[in-house]
Amino acid sequence: MSEKGFTIFVLEDDEWYNKLLVHSISLNPEYLVKSFSSAEKLFQCLSEKPDVITLDYRLPDSDGEKVLGEILARSPNTEVIVISEQEDIETAVKLIKLGAYDYIVKEKNIRDRLLTTIQNIRKNSSLKNRIEDLEREVQRKYDFSGIVGNGEAMQKVQELIKKALDINITVTVTGETGTGKEVVAKAIHYNSNRKNKAFVAVNVAAIPGELIESELFGHEKGAFTGAVARRIGKFEEADGGTLFLDEIGEMELSFQAKLLRALQEKEITRIGSNGKVKTDCRIIVATHKNLKEEVAKGRFREDLYFRLFGLIIELPPLRERGKDILLLAKYFINQFCKENKLTSKSLTEEARKKLLSYHFPGNVRELKSVVELACVMSSNDVIEADNISLSSENNSVDLLANEMTLKDYEMLIIKNYLKKYDDNMKLVAQKLDVGLSTLYRLLKKENDEEAK
Repeated sequence: MSEKGFTIFVLEDDEWYNKLLVHSISLNPEYLVKSFSSAEKLFQCLSEKPDVITLDYRLPDSDGEKVLGEILARSPNTEVIVISEQEDIETAVKLIKLGAYDYIVKEKNIRDRLLTTIQNIRKNSSLKNRIEDLEREVQRKYDFSGIVGNGEAMQKVQELIKKALDINITVTVTGETGTGKEVVAKAIHYNSNRKNKAFVAVNVAAIPGELIESELFGHEKGAFTGAVARRIGKFEEADGGTLFLDEIGEMELSFQAKLLRALQEKEITRIGSNGKVKTDCRIIVATHKNLKEEVAKGRFREDLYFRLFGLIIELPPLRERGKDILLLAKYFINQFCKENKLTSKSLTEEARKKLLSYHFPGNVRELKSVVELACVMSSNDVIEADNISLSSENNSVDLLANEMTLKDYEMLIIKNYLKKYDDNMKLVAQKLDVGLSTLYRLLKKENDEEAK
């Protein structure tokens, strides 16, 4: 779009009709209109990259088809509306296939038809610009600037990410909960040759075992009770892009064989269908577990382990990253202030010491939450040590001072663990040393009572 407005070129050799079109379009003061009586004169100004060109199909000195092709070759983002005296469906279809936006016949209602078409082009252009801006913002958000760290371990992580970008190899990202595994996966996707396709993330631990096949492979209408319509799975949704399987170590053994086959054959079968669906998606998996140990314990298939082996990127826990804590804190503070239109803030020496002395069991995710809250609590452009609230301090509260039932304490502990481990039910069940079914039953009972 021109800085002066939405630019429209009118190419029409009939002087009277040229003036009619220019007058009709110029009624909108936001449109900048220029008229031309020949293709040669229009081509001399085509470097201005107009938003729209109305093209008289029957020019005496030019072939309409060739003019259309020349316009689109020189200015591919310009939309062309072909205007003709004859209502020829075959020609209209042909021109639209060649790239014309619309084909309009010279008749009484041409003014309304033309203005509506231009208005639609402008709306689509505005939407396209917003989408492009969003795509650029997403790309900036997940570039390497988000992989902060000067330590040897993080330098190695960045090198491995670069190696993974345009090679279609399975990537396994390992590390404790909260170390930034999904950030790494997105950095790989949005900097690779698949960046214009979908990035689809699936938290395997959050999906009950009986639903995982439907979630990943999809299902046909009537395949099971409740399947009221066909639904495509995450593999199809990620076609051409990246499928990120988080907490892959939590996947039920019963489904692992089917996943292995899908990865080997690069095709899936929806539940309730006999047809095969080809898929082409980059696979990135993540886990906080040692998959080799899981294989030895019989909880993970060895053949699937070797299929996923690929490129391994290991993320260190935050407590082992030294002064990277301060680099990350500064990065998150600047990001938060920018997003919330706050003046930039800095950490005092005491605040920095306080952050460095903490072990951050929640890793990078916890640090982000801590410094964002500190930004809110700070009353000026300096973040003091008192503005920083750490979980170890909150844990010092005497819980027994609050009169609660044993069941209340039980739910408080469960909810705390669910929050800490991102609703990973299997991991929470292991940490609390209870059965997964017991955990589901307790939460369901709590939800049922709250709903009453």
